[in-house]
Amino acid sequence: MEADQMFVETVVKAIVNNPDGVKTVRTIDERGVLITLDVDPSDMGYVIGRQGQTARSIRTLLKIVGAKHNARVNLKINEPVGGRGPGHRSMPMDQMDNQTVDTSAVDNLGI
Repeated sequence: MEADQMFVETVVKAIVNNPDGVKTVRTIDERGVLITLDVDPSDMGYVIGRQGQTARSIRTLLKIVGAKHNARVNLKINEPVGGRGPGHRSMPMDQMDNQTVDTSAVDNLGI
């Protein structure tokens, strides 16, 4: 196993609850090295992190590992089956404050 692939596996296995579910595949093409990562669906949040910060950090460190070995390395994180899909976007917090919520179903509860 190459250093870049070993780096990804080591870091991801350290942050997930199911390290046995971590799988990587390393491919090389004209654009460089691509490491494809699969994790247990329940661990996806740990790998992505809040607003993608963990995934971004792993990618940044991976690029440094690749540069050390004179290789252009990229990371692709596979979406698990039944995931949120490419069209899902959560609403930014500043827009949530301006939303009107229909409370008519609970207005007459007398609470």
